[in-house]
Amino acid sequence: MKQRTIGKEASVKGKALHTGQEVTLTLKPGAPNTGLVFRRIDLVGKPEVRPVSEMVTDLERKTTVSSDAVKLHTIEHVLSALSGMGVDNAIVELNASEPPIVDGSARPFTTLVHQAGIVEQDAEREVFTLTHPITINEGSRSIIALPFDGLRITCTSADDRGIHTQHLTIDIEDDSYAAMIAPARTFTIYEDIEALLKKGLIQGGSLDSAIILKGDKIVSKEPLRFNDELVRHKILDIVGDIVLAGVRVKAHIIAVRPGHALNARLAAAIRKQWQESKNAKTKPKDSLAKVEAPTAPKGNALDIRQILNALPHRYPFVMVDRVVEISDEALTAIKNVTINEPFFQGHFPGQPVMPGVLQIEAMAQASGLIMLRRSGADEAPKVVFFMSADKVKFRKAVVPGDTLEIRAKLTKIRGRVAAAECECLVNGEVVSSAELLFTVADSVN
Repeated sequence: MKQRTIGKEASVKGKALHTGQEVTLTLKPGAPNTGLVFRRIDLVGKPEVRPVSEMVTDLERKTTVSSDAVKLHTIEHVLSALSGMGVDNAIVELNASEPPIVDGSARPFTTLVHQAGIVEQDAEREVFTLTHPITINEGSRSIIALPFDGLRITCTSADDRGIHTQHLTIDIEDDSYAAMIAPARTFTIYEDIEALLKKGLIQGGSLDSAIILKGDKIVSKEPLRFNDELVRHKILDIVGDIVLAGVRVKAHIIAVRPGHALNARLAAAIRKQWQESKNAKTKPKDSLAKVEAPTAPKGNALDIRQILNALPHRYPFVMVDRVVEISDEALTAIKNVTINEPFFQGHFPGQPVMPGVLQIEAMAQASGLIMLRRSGADEAPKVVFFMSADKVKFRKAVVPGDTLEIRAKLTKIRGRVAAAECECLVNGEVVSSAELLFTVADSVN
């Protein structure tokens, strides 16, 4: 697909949300590969800034970037409008540090794009498809990005009180963005207003430019534009903030109670993954020969048929797909985590995460396979019962697309009771670990 810019200049005037200054914003066409660039015409030399994640300096109720002595505040709505409308290259001229808030949505800026027109350019557009999932958690907030052929956003919006909870999934395309996302206005909680004003924020805010949440009521100067306008604005912010990655991305982004801080961390992670991918592609060919190939399975590997013959578990509770290596003391196994897992239907809708208890179950089944191997073929059929777990730790979320590597090692055996140290890894990084106790008993047919 070709890069795109706007056909002519277009301007809008208004008051900035946080500084309260009167400001004029003018969109101008940008040359191929320019990107989305802000130009401060109120400063000497008219310095330009192309915002990326490394420049982020403040994320309280706004996205702020700094480059040398140039600061830009609350740029997320402008970035969202341009990116959502498929504009790759444009100059955003400002005579202040912050764009006008206008009505609190991105619609005034998509209107400018419509007025200016969109022009296709000769250069090809670069789009980055995620190479592996990204998971970011901040307490009760989280954001996940999964490889996907397009840009889809699934978002759940709620405040700390659990009021006004809204949920939406939408594919971001030019038409859908302009009609379904851009008109959604920013909002704040009534009780937060005084504290924000004391911090010097929202000096230009009013009911003309925001929705106020007061208890279970929604206060708005005009009727809500959508029944779920709040979550649509959260998606609007995500579209704007991920521009800081510096490249268009193909991903399914799943967010629960997101904010600018979480969005910026996602943009930084996408940017890092994109740059690592570019570096890998530019390495000399002879250096590839030095990369070690994955270690081949050692010892006695087991396929799924052999695992099912050994374990009593059946769908949907088999948590080991393949045993790579097994001995009388240790085992390495694999569990492929796919979106088809039945537990993802309820854990959690819109934010699929493998339950920690099932990671423990995978460790227990892996440990059981070691004990069943030790029992030998000449003995009566056995079954392993999980007794207890100690020192359980969960370090990172496991999401669809991950390959769970399960490692188990027996540490103590007394008769039919055994202990094992276990851990689960994704991409070589430990995501969970536990010390398990279990016993072997005769199988009852």
